[in-house]
Amino acid sequence: MTDMQTIYLLIPLLPLVAATIVGLFGRMLPRAAAHWLTIAGVAGAFALSVVVFNDVLQGRVFNGTVYTWLTSGDTSFEVGFLIDRLTAVMMLVVTFVSLMVHVYTIGYMAEDPGYSRFFSYISLFTFSMLMLVMSNNFMQLFFGWEAVGLVSYLLIGFWYTRPTAIYANLKAFLVNRVGDFGFLLGIAMVLYFFGSLDYAAVFSIAPQFADATVSIIPNTEWSLLTVICILLFIGAMGKSAQVPLHVWLPDSMEGPTPISALIHAATMVTAGIFMVARMSPLFEMSTTALSTVMVIGAITALFMGFLGIIQNDIKRVVAYSTLSQLGYMTVALGASAYSVAIFHLMTHAFFKALLFLAAGSVIMGMHHDQDIRNMGGLRKYMKITWITSLIGSLALIGTPLLSGFYSKDSIIEAVKLSHIPGSGFAYFAVLAGVFVTAFYSFRMYFLVFHGKERWMEKTAHAHDHHDAHADDDHDEHHHGLGPHDKPHESPWVVTLPLIALAIPSLVIGYIAIGPMLFGNFFDGVIFVDTEAHPVMHELAHHFHGAGAMALHALTSLPFIFALAGVVLSWFFYMKRPDIPAAIQKRCGWLYRLMENKYGFDTFNEKVFAGGSRFLGGKLWGIGDVKWIDGYLVNGTARLIGRISGIIRHLQSGLIYHYAFAMIIGVFLLLSLFMKV
Repeated sequence: MTDMQTIYLLIPLLPLVAATIVGLFGRMLPRAAAHWLTIAGVAGAFALSVVVFNDVLQGRVFNGTVYTWLTSGDTSFEVGFLIDRLTAVMMLVVTFVSLMVHVYTIGYMAEDPGYSRFFSYISLFTFSMLMLVMSNNFMQLFFGWEAVGLVSYLLIGFWYTRPTAIYANLKAFLVNRVGDFGFLLGIAMVLYFFGSLDYAAVFSIAPQFADATVSIIPNTEWSLLTVICILLFIGAMGKSAQVPLHVWLPDSMEGPTPISALIHAATMVTAGIFMVARMSPLFEMSTTALSTVMVIGAITALFMGFLGIIQNDIKRVVAYSTLSQLGYMTVALGASAYSVAIFHLMTHAFFKALLFLAAGSVIMGMHHDQDIRNMGGLRKYMKITWITSLIGSLALIGTPLLSGFYSKDSIIEAVKLSHIPGSGFAYFAVLAGVFVTAFYSFRMYFLVFHGKERWMEKTAHAHDHHDAHADDDHDEHHHGLGPHDKPHESPWVVTLPLIALAIPSLVIGYIAIGPMLFGNFFDGVIFVDTEAHPVMHELAHHFHGAGAMALHALTSLPFIFALAGVVLSWFFYMKRPDIPAAIQKRCGWLYRLMENKYGFDTFNEKVFAGGSRFLGGKLWGIGDVKWIDGYLVNGTARLIGRISGIIRHLQSGLIYHYAFAMIIGVFLLLSLFMKV
């Protein structure tokens, strides 16, 4: 085994070993050992990922088997690594954001009794995600896919005494199972038709199946590659929370804030985006699949953004913004701009993790009050959180020169140049989404950091309430600031990750756009059929450097829309808060529709959950109670009872009856034998 192969193995194994030690022996070890061990594991993985990234930049690519799990006929199920530039970018993003979340957790979870358990879970999550992105075959991809799903279930329901957390993690688990069913069918079809699970083998023989059809419903022929790609994309819809499988993501805010950053920023939700980019050789052969991807992404980008406007929980606002941005990435995949999707995945990972961790810092400063209506004026008290939040918000809305601008504007331009069915609607959705994103992001920013200090009013009210109910035990347990409390800046273990994430949020887009989108960074890794989908080729013609792009953007539609969103939110929430209240009163039906999340949850609860319970009840009532218990068990007993009741009459206890019966018996037997 070469030195580099040892490094490849160490990257996922370091977090796994740390997670195992802390998970099994956490109660015996000192409390600090939990964070030192796991941080050392993830920091080691990050340092080695930097080494691998440098190695990959030299042009070295590794694709090999590490371990053969089992062999069935001609098919081998293997653990193997594919280390190329796409993998290297994902490894850097996953390990860096995870490291920041680990450090942040020391401050955020300081008082929590489940401290070591939490560190064990997040380290295990990092291992699962690394196994997913480093895989060179579908079997290992599916292992990583399911492992991140399992660990996210444990993390969302981390506070298992809260009914809402248990409901949320069950919901996440079930919705992901729906997506994973499609994903598994897609992988099964790949194995059945292509005879291999290895990426390289599958991609090399895929062109032979370009015109192949499959008949799922009798007498209807569908393109084989379209069916495979759409099934694989159903998996991505579950993991990357695309409509209609998005319903789990906002509810997963029930987990502690570091989880929100880990699941919703760099890692779990971007697994679907990474997978589709990895499968570009398959998706390029099906315009139908690309069109499906683009339309679903556009619906998610726009309509999930609308829901961010009415949220009052600081974490839910950021969660809906994640849904919307995942929609943008999906739209880019549909436009065959895979490198742009990965670029946005990377920039988004930094500024979204920053926004989540900043939200957690605000929650700590507010003594665990998450309602933005109870905040205001925190700029004075939490300067580092304020500055970093502002940087994250500006990056999110696509401010020229910041990282989010380069990736987001590239997506909008790519969709504009695309000609596949649905691209017109997608262009409208991503453009309108810019205004919506700017509006809800700065609504949150202004309500939290500017304006009057509404927590002062709340604490005064709480003080009066406390005096009036001095003997009331329950009042001591309210969340939020007490009568004499003021918000305070978080400790350095919280603010340091904020600063570390703010730096790439500012500069990474400017540095990386040239090589990642228009250089040869992804050559041989992402495959695009330039004749059928010339989007990236045309985009390159319009690109004259990162500085020129930022300068040109000042007159572009996305910039004007973003500026309008910021100005309108400032006017509504700083100057005339009566206007949003009046709109809400006037458009009550629209507000109710959005508050009900367009009825997706109600539909799922009534149709799927209610339907399953109804069907289960009927099967139990008819199958179990009526047939099995009624006819088979009790029916058999009743039948035997009736037969024995009839036979009992023959048992009279009189000797001449028995003698008569014996004579009749002998007579019948003799008659039988005489015949023979």
